[in-house]
Amino acid sequence: MSNEQKLREHLLYVLRGGGAHIDFDSVIEDFPIGLINKRVEHVPYTAWQLLEHMRIVQWDILEFSRNPKHVSPDWPEGCWPSDDSLADEKAWTESIAAFRADLEAMQMLVEDSKTDLFARIKHGTGQTMLREALLVADHNAYHLGVLVTLKRILTEQD
Repeated sequence: MSNEQKLREHLLYVLRGGGAHIDFDSVIEDFPIGLINKRVEHVPYTAWQLLEHMRIVQWDILEFSRNPKHVSPDWPEGCWPSDDSLADEKAWTESIAAFRADLEAMQMLVEDSKTDLFARIKHGTGQTMLREALLVADHNAYHLGVLVTLKRILTEQD
């Protein structure tokens, strides 16, 4: 197996929540729907708002990686839902489905041997697919950790 193939496998492993990371489905699968809009003291967002942020940012990185015409949302306001936004079960479920679909699409880009992980993205400012895949894995791992913490606090308070 080539070093490039080993790298692809490692990237896929961390994108899927392997190693020290937790996978998305393990966090989401039993998240109490009644707690998705509940606030925790000193935390500036709800679980719903955090999930939406994760979805928006992952989508943005994916689209930047594969679409030269993509325009990223303004930071930070375009990457977070409004402070007062609430979700119902349908919105929660749709966000989860969109997150999963975009994560799968990023994994497919990494898995595709035609994707040069080291080449600069032509419409970027020095980014590579390797960097973008690592950015998705890092951003997701960070916020999944926060989501786990919110879930623990919220279920203990409930």
